Amino acid sequence: MTKRQFALAGCAVVLAASGIGAAAPASSHHDAVLHVAPGQSIQRAVDAARPGDTVHLAPGTYRQSVRITTPDVTLRGAGTRTVIRPAAGTPAEDSCAAAGNGICVQGERGAPVEGVRVQSLRLEGFTRSGVWAAWTDRLTVRRVTSVDNGTWGIAQERSTRSLLVRNTVRGNGDAGIFVANTVSEEAGATDTRGTRISGNDMSGNRIGATVRRVRNLVVENNAATGNCAGLFLVGDESKPRAGALTVRRNWVVANNKSCPATARLPRIQGAGIVLTGTEDVLVERNRISDNVGDSPFSGGVVLFKSVVGVPGTNNVVRDNLVLRNGAADLANRDTTGTGNRFDANVCGVSEPAGMC
Repeated sequence: MTKRQFALAGCAVVLAASGIGAAAPASSHHDAVLHVAPGQSIQRAVDAARPGDTVHLAPGTYRQSVRITTPDVTLRGAGTRTVIRPAAGTPAEDSCAAAGNGICVQGERGAPVEGVRVQSLRLEGFTRSGVWAAWTDRLTVRRVTSVDNGTWGIAQERSTRSLLVRNTVRGNGDAGIFVANTVSEEAGATDTRGTRISGNDMSGNRIGATVRRVRNLVVENNAATGNCAGLFLVGDESKPRAGALTVRRNWVVANNKSCPATARLPRIQGAGIVLTGTEDVLVERNRISDNVGDSPFSGGVVLFKSVVGVPGTNNVVRDNLVLRNGAADLANRDTTGTGNRFDANVCGVSEPAGMC
């Protein structure tokens, strides 16, 4: 019996005892489905999975973290009835749990893990992130509910061609969805090669979604409400610069929580869509309303110089419905920026005047 057959047989014995069956060994079926029930180890099934396999989580609560390093593996639950929460203690060998994350998808520099799918489950209460990904390609996170985590709901760095779609992120300490080049060092913007953040429900976070130091990414058809800011698009002086982003058909309404200043940012409140230090960003056909506050970022669509003073260039804000935002519907507070345009928006108040 091979090592894989032994692992799968072990899963079958344990799961059969609880009345839930596992797939036959991969020698008889290439794309196996490995079933896991509450009280059993998700990690054991993930480690036994081969590319093409699915690990299916039955409804119930699982107190553990999971690290996925095998390509083309699907981890799928039964929607919000499948709940993953932190374990009472963290095993020394569990690097994902030790970092405060629920599900980790991790490749390596020069060898990204490809084609992993995380679907239809709920994560809550992790000190860092519900889902954390690094060095991935074609990652899909779909219909995941990630709530009340200490930093991010769903986060990734150093990754390309991701699909983050139809998720619910609520009550997270920083961004509900966070996409960055890297969180551990200064570096130029990562070309995401078409990552999409689409159809997500983002509420009650510090920021609905933060897109930081990346290029070639689309943010579309999302709903952001009840955050301190709806969307933050962040760049700086690094080369290549953050930009070539498209933000379209989003519903960004009443993001009026007040969040205190941090070491890098002043207080945030009442901010719809904020661009800082970006280039060649297109913001179009969004509905942005009732975002009201008195912080430097308050307003409907706000251009703001980066925290290191780098101006934005050639950003276009057009064909948006932008109403009842305060202190302004459209605000260009990046006075040194060049080539930025506000065209054909429906709005009431602009800063400076004359853009509505």
